[in-house]
Amino acid sequence: MDGVAIGLIGLGATVVLLALRLPIGVALGGVAFLGIWAFAGPRAAWGMLSQVPYEFTAHWTLSSIPMFLLMGYVSYHARITESLFSAAQLWLGRLPGGLGIATVAGAAGFSAVTGSSLAAAAAMGRIAVPEMARNGYRPGFAAGIVAAAGTIGSMIPPSIIMILYGIFAEVSIGKLFIAGIFPGLLTALIYSLAILIRVLTRPEIAPRTTGTVPMSAKLRALGDAWPFLLLVLGVFGGLFSGAFTPTEAGAVGALLSIVIAAAKGALTRKVLGDAVTETLHGAASIFFIAVGAALLTRFLAFTGVPTFFSDMIVAAELDQLQLMLAIALLYIFLGMFLDPMGCLLLTLPILLPILEARDADLIWFGILLVKFLEIGLITPPVGLNVYVIKEIMGDQTTVGRIFQGVSWFIVADILLVTAMIVLPGIVTYLPRFIE
Repeated sequence: MDGVAIGLIGLGATVVLLALRLPIGVALGGVAFLGIWAFAGPRAAWGMLSQVPYEFTAHWTLSSIPMFLLMGYVSYHARITESLFSAAQLWLGRLPGGLGIATVAGAAGFSAVTGSSLAAAAAMGRIAVPEMARNGYRPGFAAGIVAAAGTIGSMIPPSIIMILYGIFAEVSIGKLFIAGIFPGLLTALIYSLAILIRVLTRPEIAPRTTGTVPMSAKLRALGDAWPFLLLVLGVFGGLFSGAFTPTEAGAVGALLSIVIAAAKGALTRKVLGDAVTETLHGAASIFFIAVGAALLTRFLAFTGVPTFFSDMIVAAELDQLQLMLAIALLYIFLGMFLDPMGCLLLTLPILLPILEARDADLIWFGILLVKFLEIGLITPPVGLNVYVIKEIMGDQTTVGRIFQGVSWFIVADILLVTAMIVLPGIVTYLPRFIE
């Protein structure tokens, strides 16, 4: 049996194991180890297992992941981001679907300090869903808004997915962060428009908020949002001005979130302990999966699978639009039963050589990839954000109704993806201004 056949069998076995819900790191690393054993013998397999994990985890850029996670968890437990939702609620509440639009704004803000879609969905679910329920929103609609809004966490920097993609694709993480700003803001805008149109066509699903809020109260709410604004300004102002690198930005953000929490009087022993514990759990999980992906990448490279697929694409003579359509369908399919990180790390070893052979802009593709993964978070049957919100809401609604609630947002995402493919400047314009 030749190397490509072994590689394809290993790739198929990986997909099956992931579909059976085997832990991602175990599936990726286990298949890689056994595949190298079958292809090159036990000595090579043990050599790869002893060498690759260290080489990967010693990558300095990875140190930003636990730091950004710590920044997000401190911000959440110290309630640094809740003031943003409160301000958005006062300013936008009287619009049709105003609380839903405020939820999207709050999720975008929370995404700027956490980098995780699941964390953004969970946080906004606890904050926004009870408020929408109290104001008469239909449970399925309210849940769909929060599940979709949470996906913005992957796009607006800092994004854990972008950091991992940047490491594997060997492209600038700083440029990826900046490239994600316009698509992230456009996602929030198009979601808000989807809510507005939906409520205008069916007003009964989201009654309008009654009563007038004095301008003094609105301005006071903006003033109360100073902790969040200071954190964002401190981290991203320094990052985009070149004062520090994306790797250093994580440490600056973590320190700044702790200082702000202390200034608010919210830095209790429990807050700090919970934040550190969740950071350790989250970082260990991400690193374990990433090491498995690094092992799988080495295995596939040894067996020649990326070259095999690249030659197939060349022989098929697909143009860039057809190639992007095929990749989009691949990620939408995988997103139906795999989590975003599993999709990302399973496919990059195959897709990157193909894209490099086509001389594709890997910054542009990275942002497009994040968008595909966002869609996978809310597509049935296993849209992880949907199940996060279902767990928060309990018996108030069903999984089916939440999927119905996110359907309009999936359409909105498809429209935005189309725009990003047809008008790549949406992604590539801002990165031109940094080295």
